[in-house]
Amino acid sequence: MADFYRKKKKVCQMCAKKDVNYKDVDIIKKYISNGDGKILPRRLTGTCAKHQRQIANQIKKARFMALIPFVRR
Repeated sequence: MADFYRKKKKVCQMCAKKDVNYKDVDIIKKYISNGDGKILPRRLTGTCAKHQRQIANQIKKARFMALIPFVRR
């Protein structure tokens, strides 16, 4: 019989009472790719859909307030 490898489901960090705010640049950088500064998708971050939308809004606020760059070069 074939053994199937199952990945452990990632737990949404925000559902586990960890909030993301646009002022916390260190936390926001976890949700941005290193190469080009794009927002990482849900399948990589492990967040639920509701909180992924909140993360995206917080990243956009931080970019607008010039806390993080739009593009990394």
